[in-house]
Amino acid sequence: MRILFMGSGSIAEPTLEALLASRRDDVAAVVTQPDRPRGRRLQIAPCPIKAYAEDRGVPVLAPARVGAEASVDDIRALAPDLIVVAAYGQYIKPEILELPRFEAINLHPSRLPKYRGAAPIQMAIANGESETGVTILYVSRDMDAGDILLQRAVPIQDRDDAVSLSARLAELGATMVMEAVEQIRAGAAHRRPQDHHLATYAPKLTKEDGRIDWRLPAVALRNRIRGFVPWPGCFCTTAPDAESRLKLWAADVEPGAGKPGEVLAADGSGPLVATGRDALRLTEVQPENAKRMQGTAYLNGYAIRVGHSFG
Repeated sequence: MRILFMGSGSIAEPTLEALLASRRDDVAAVVTQPDRPRGRRLQIAPCPIKAYAEDRGVPVLAPARVGAEASVDDIRALAPDLIVVAAYGQYIKPEILELPRFEAINLHPSRLPKYRGAAPIQMAIANGESETGVTILYVSRDMDAGDILLQRAVPIQDRDDAVSLSARLAELGATMVMEAVEQIRAGAAHRRPQDHHLATYAPKLTKEDGRIDWRLPAVALRNRIRGFVPWPGCFCTTAPDAESRLKLWAADVEPGAGKPGEVLAADGSGPLVATGRDALRLTEVQPENAKRMQGTAYLNGYAIRVGHSFG
């Protein structure tokens, strides 16, 4: 088959690798996001998918708007039999979905219909879920609402953050995409409609979503810290009336009580901070304009004492 691959995020990389490695099908082209400012210096650079495809001689399209007439014409000229989508990041118009002989399939890192949207991995961890999964579904006009081909559950481990969980889901997703491609080739693909009444949503996150509210329980805050690594990242201010931010990379829940945001202990593996229920040990942090560091290094280098309050 002639396969058109559409993807941009890191979760898409193993799937593109698997499609190219199989050599059974022709990856006619890769459609990805245009070059954008990246890194701390905001230098213009391609996304990893574009660089990976170009290194292997695969034609790449990177339209600012994939639904523009010229982009639709470019895809039509490729005459794809199947479109495979993984973390593409743009709405795919019906005109494109109607082009391939075998429709379009999508890798989504959740057990749909739960967590439709742009941030399913982050929100599953942030909400304290013990399990998530991978779904391979047909792309529909409505976001993540198409019929399901394959679905598998994946446990969320206590030490998982969004990075480690994404890596596991990406590898499983690549295997499942290849399985779905073989089922489609054999005419043996089954489709199961979603129960839309059970749908929940995980919309695109903003930087402000990472702001810490010390009135929440420590367990909820730890889950948010784990879920929002590396983006948008959880943060507090270094004092209630301060503007300087402290980014929180890792934390543990411990017994403790006090005014939310108050430092209960300034020893051990990091500051112990009171929350709405129990306390949070800040084991890995990053002060503004400084490097990421262990909580012990933060205590040694900054004037944090018992009774100090974070904002």
